[in-house]
Amino acid sequence: MDGVLVHENQAVPGAAELIRQWTDQGSPFLVLTNNSIFTPRDLAARLRASGLDVPERAIWTSAMATADFLASQIPGGSAFVIGEAGLTTALHEAGYILTETDPDYVVVGETRNYSFEAITKAIRLIGGGARFIVTNPDATGPSSEGPLPATGAIAALITRATGRTPYVVGKPNPMMFRSAMNRIGAHSESTAMIGDRMDTDIVAGIEAGLHTILVMTGISDRAEIDRYPFRPDEVLGSVADLLDAGPVLSSGPED
Repeated sequence: MDGVLVHENQAVPGAAELIRQWTDQGSPFLVLTNNSIFTPRDLAARLRASGLDVPERAIWTSAMATADFLASQIPGGSAFVIGEAGLTTALHEAGYILTETDPDYVVVGETRNYSFEAITKAIRLIGGGARFIVTNPDATGPSSEGPLPATGAIAALITRATGRTPYVVGKPNPMMFRSAMNRIGAHSESTAMIGDRMDTDIVAGIEAGLHTILVMTGISDRAEIDRYPFRPDEVLGSVADLLDAGPVLSSGPED
């Protein structure tokens, strides 16, 4: 989502037209984000304010992927959660009980209100046997004033205190893409992933067996591509380059 369709709450030129094109053509798509703060309804409203008409059903967050994963592991389980409405709502909808008493999992997601008390509780519960789950690995998040500590940073603090490494569900875990594809009945051989990060989007897309497209409207630049031992199938200036294009699937990398 961020860096591909929107940048600092402004729609990337061509993004609205591409979504309209996919909708008119009946091409199924999902907008993915590692941000676990907001519900799909919240994100749909935020995107609409940016000029992008994306329905709730076409949004897949790391919170939703986490809830989907936990429900597959321990159906009807329980969790102690550090996070916002996007995460707690997803877990409730997956049939989970949120509790501070002997939970199956400690789940850490994005929030702007990390509390020392909640982090201490998480450390003690993990020490007592709760499994440690993190929605995404991002160490920092953006703000108008500069970077903010994010999920990965808090997870590192908890790991340091407990000696326990969390299982991360969101990107770059390819499970994020596989669960999204299941949601729309897609198959890897006919699905493309469009992202702006080599370290999360592209590597996860490759590992999930998807056609990968890196766009230059986010944090990546050409120099960054050379830092990694893998390459995207395509490198484009922006999603506007996909307007009125034919199938994006191709047989190999190209610039």
